[in-house]
Amino acid sequence: MGRLMPFLFLLYIVAYLDRINVSFAVLQMREQLHLTDRVYGRAAGMFFAGYFFFQVPSNLVLERVGVRRWIAGLMLVWGVVSCSMIFIRGPISFYVLRFLLGAAEAGFFPGMILYLKRWFPVSARARAVAWFMTANPLAGVIGSPISGALLGMRGGGLSGWQWLFLMEGLPAILLGTAVYWVLADSPANAKWLSEEQRSWLIDELESERRASSGEEKGAVWRVLGSPRVWLLSLVYFGIPACMYGITLWLPTAIHALSGLSNSHIGLVAAIPYLLTAIAMVLMGTHSDRSGERRWHNALAGFSAALALVLAAYSHAPLGVIAGMSVAMLSAQSMVGPFWAMATSRMSGLAAATSIAVINSIGNLGGYFGPYIIGLARSASGGFRGGLLAIGAVMALSACLALVVGTNRDAQRAP
Repeated sequence: MGRLMPFLFLLYIVAYLDRINVSFAVLQMREQLHLTDRVYGRAAGMFFAGYFFFQVPSNLVLERVGVRRWIAGLMLVWGVVSCSMIFIRGPISFYVLRFLLGAAEAGFFPGMILYLKRWFPVSARARAVAWFMTANPLAGVIGSPISGALLGMRGGGLSGWQWLFLMEGLPAILLGTAVYWVLADSPANAKWLSEEQRSWLIDELESERRASSGEEKGAVWRVLGSPRVWLLSLVYFGIPACMYGITLWLPTAIHALSGLSNSHIGLVAAIPYLLTAIAMVLMGTHSDRSGERRWHNALAGFSAALALVLAAYSHAPLGVIAGMSVAMLSAQSMVGPFWAMATSRMSGLAAATSIAVINSIGNLGGYFGPYIIGLARSASGGFRGGLLAIGAVMALSACLALVVGTNRDAQRAP
């Protein structure tokens, strides 16, 4: 884990930062480009429309050409698209560029989940995914203060929000060039492993593949017709709906409720991200040690739903922000146990297809969450309606996790 995870972690920090930096950019874009809350909510969610249409094809190509080549190419493309956000002039260009960014990033996350499956046995997978996914909140910890500070930049005929997109898009281009040389497609190609380590890991993973091959023959049509895959997609729908609904509106909420400056908003927004990172690691570690998946998902989902209800009806600014933060923490804590549960019976091409289907359909929640909050704010000027809608979705996800999760998904660590 120590050899792979730091680099994968860095890649995902850059990917996640390019998704969410719009939440800070809009603090200036709203006034300069005359954008409404509904336009911003739709544009923020448009990223996931691109995700939906391009994720399965992208992951199938990755299975054919290998991780290094495909991920390197994707990072170069999305880095260019992210930098091109400086050319936004109105709603249409905003929608188009966010869609293209989602399309370019579509294969990254499912590709990384597939990659982790090829390297980590099931007994350590939730922990590995949880560590990898802590890049999400840590991107907020690192990126929030930086994004707030970049909004104060001027020069070269660019506004602060344009400097933000430009400076935060460049790392994807630079790291994309490094992926090909740093990553190995499988343990068999890893020069840093000893012969003993390589043989043990290959044997362990092959044993798991054979154990699951009776249920997953690698036929794509069987994956698409699997009720379990569709139920898992519905469970996952709630996680991005809550994650991105909160993440992409948190700076706006802090600004509206507190009136802080952009730089101070960046510092305040970093706090819930830090707490979320800690919670994700603890949840993933406990899930692996106990071998339990479905109740870890369900209890976190119910916790997020309750926090959103409390935030919706709170009259104190601190109560609203605290409730939103707990909901984000709870939703993201589900990710490690969820993907360990979801990938427990997959192998080969079926694994690539299943991961992509679940992630593409589930990530439509990433469109729903930001958009429903923007729609509610346009109608009422507040956050209550949007928070309640996302809370209902999280409660449904928690219930479905209890249905789709079984004892067969529990694999205890040795």
